[in-house]
Amino acid sequence: MHNEKENKDMKIITGGVTAAKGFEAASTEAGIKYKNRSDMALVFSQVPCIVAGTFTGNIVKAACVLWDKEVVEHSAFGQAVVVNSGIANACTGKQGYNYCNQTAEAAAKYLNIPEESVLVASTGVIGMQLPIDKIVEGIEKLSAGKESTLEAGTRAAEAIMTTDTVSKQVAVEIEIDGKTVTIGGMCKGSGMIHPNMCTMLGFITTDLSISKELLQEALREDVKDTFNMVSIDGDTSTNDTLLILANGLAGNSTITEKNEDYRKFVEALNYIDTTLAKKMAGDGEGATALFETKVINAESKEQAKILAKSVICSSLTKAAIFGHDANWGRILCAMGYSGAQFDPEKVELFFESKSGRIQIYKDGVATDYSEEEATRILSDPEVTVLVDMKSGDQQAAAWGCDLSYDYVKINADYRS
Repeated sequence: MHNEKENKDMKIITGGVTAAKGFEAASTEAGIKYKNRSDMALVFSQVPCIVAGTFTGNIVKAACVLWDKEVVEHSAFGQAVVVNSGIANACTGKQGYNYCNQTAEAAAKYLNIPEESVLVASTGVIGMQLPIDKIVEGIEKLSAGKESTLEAGTRAAEAIMTTDTVSKQVAVEIEIDGKTVTIGGMCKGSGMIHPNMCTMLGFITTDLSISKELLQEALREDVKDTFNMVSIDGDTSTNDTLLILANGLAGNSTITEKNEDYRKFVEALNYIDTTLAKKMAGDGEGATALFETKVINAESKEQAKILAKSVICSSLTKAAIFGHDANWGRILCAMGYSGAQFDPEKVELFFESKSGRIQIYKDGVATDYSEEEATRILSDPEVTVLVDMKSGDQQAAAWGCDLSYDYVKINADYRS
């Protein structure tokens, strides 16, 4: 099952939310908005889990976000996540929150777990009320059909898609305290992606035993360098939710301090989050390319992050990537209005892809580069802008996508 070895501490394996011990998943067609496709998913642990989460920075928060914040902050444990696609349950008032309660009640009944251990998530059109009868029927089917197979996890990842064109999942194994610990995850996100915490719906499962405090801290800190460094269209969703459930079935001694075991887990979590973030960026609505900006040799981490994010958020730069046009002036322009201070005369710019690497700017002017070679590099499905600040030793990366005609087409009739 192992595809490659990422480093000596971590093995990348096939799978997603069912890869870790004790986790099951299911999907079903509930007919919430879409026809002839699965639109509800369940993630379930056979035993109670420590749960942590991060949520949207948008002041307008969906009912499911408000519900999950309560569970994460006040419930003794979490054990199930019920997800629907098609309708976001955002801007739906007291009725929308009541539907979260009814969803949890139904899951508690069919799964025989406490209502307060049920987390809920929704994605889709804002402002519409959920068809709660269809949701409850869906939960009954999900509960009856849950399995621990890799296929069940894959089908769950497919069920939570909206405008996504591919499902997104990843899993790794690490060794902690002599035990094999598995971490798996899935996410969805293609449009309305511009995080102020994280971006999208994401669900991570692990059989690690760890304290709630350290699990929450690990997630909160890692989000800053992963999901928070993604932007597709500059719009922060009302529904952004990232949850991690840890059920302890790996049997390791519980991690309660920031020791070597914690470091191993944080490293693996970073791989999971980075991989899912990049999968999301590359599948942006209408996208033809994953567009990465790496800023190296910066004065500070903060400077590097501000600059990298500004470049991948620039509509003009995104359009140039779509046109395979080495319009480096747009990159410098985006850096210049980012708010970060730097000396443009020091900066060096490169384009990179699997087809090669080319320097396009140095010492305040363009280099004598080949436009044909630059276009060839920019025509690949994964393109990187490398920015060398020549002013320190800090770095950061941000991920986005190109801006195509199809982005407007998709969002001009999204509600229909």
